[in-house]
Amino acid sequence: MGWSRRDFLGLCAALPAASACGAPRRSAPPERRPGSPGGASHGPSGPRPLYLGTYTSAEGGGSGIGVASYDPVTGRITGAGTLAGVADPSYLAVHPDGRTLYAVSERADGAVSAVRLADRRVLGSRSTGGAGPCHLSVHPDGRWLFSADYASGSVAVHPVDRSGALGERTDLVAHPGRDPHAHQILTAPDGRHVLAVDLGTDTVHTYRLDERRGTLTEVARARTRPGAGPRHLTFHPGGRYAYLANEGDDTVAVCAYDPGSGRLDIGEPQSTGSGGGGVTNHPAQILVTGDGRYAFLANRGHNSLARYAVEQDGARLRLLGTVPVAGDFPRHIAFSPDGRLLFAANQRSGTVSVFRVDRAGGALRLAGEPFASPVAVCALPL
Repeated sequence: MGWSRRDFLGLCAALPAASACGAPRRSAPPERRPGSPGGASHGPSGPRPLYLGTYTSAEGGGSGIGVASYDPVTGRITGAGTLAGVADPSYLAVHPDGRTLYAVSERADGAVSAVRLADRRVLGSRSTGGAGPCHLSVHPDGRWLFSADYASGSVAVHPVDRSGALGERTDLVAHPGRDPHAHQILTAPDGRHVLAVDLGTDTVHTYRLDERRGTLTEVARARTRPGAGPRHLTFHPGGRYAYLANEGDDTVAVCAYDPGSGRLDIGEPQSTGSGGGGVTNHPAQILVTGDGRYAFLANRGHNSLARYAVEQDGARLRLLGTVPVAGDFPRHIAFSPDGRLLFAANQRSGTVSVFRVDRAGGALRLAGEPFASPVAVCALPL
């Protein structure tokens, strides 16, 4: 359920099939939280880059990472070709310094790749040690890349050197259980803990990161109710609460988080706004604005964006309603760095919708016609 069975079978059928471990710590640039008011040091000026993930092995899919630009005021997207050299780049992330793009290769022989953005050169690929990687993220200090292998239910760590290239894997952790499917891995706001969301075992694992060796030690587990199918977690800016999108039972949940221990406590399931009515809905991803006032959830099936008011310093979500996403099966959503725009990658319609975000009231307004992009499963605006 983490991604289309048809896509995965197609991908599998298509297959036969310099390290920074000891590098001194790089000083990281000041964090720019996506969606934060005034997140950019100055107002928008001129086109900004946009990178698009796809499945190259799927019918009608792309030929690599889509390259485009967007107007930070109007949201209008302009295509600029394709970055070839990475197979099935279904999820993308960028280094904190903005110079290197990372992509999974969501195949049976899973891999992660680094691309230098200055000249769009692929700096190399590394095996994740698992199958079907569907998510990756970079530690805030820029020295470690984490990836989640959906098909094999494992998570991996790779070092990042000064050039942005990836070194050999420093850790691989297989999730226990009958049918694990790791769907996401991210660093908690405290920087010391890494959380992995496993859809197959209804579990969120918390690991302590050894920042010298690049290894993960499990310190806590949080379980949803059976069949919830947790898919995506995002933190409130305050760092004490997080929000979990549950794909299996079409719910979201507020989670309390203890930065000291890394313990996550999952609250009661809440509505996604899909409203039943015979519509099969699988929520995909939830985002929180940088000021912590609003949250948005992508609903696949209902094909909407649910809007929530965030209350009680992050402890409560209140559903405000839903907005049609103007596409089919919104797989991924992302804010522009200044938080003024929200991008939705619609897998089945092969489009990217852009919405203007009213930061005063949390309203969303569609910004023109959606942009055509083959099997759009990830949109990364920079």
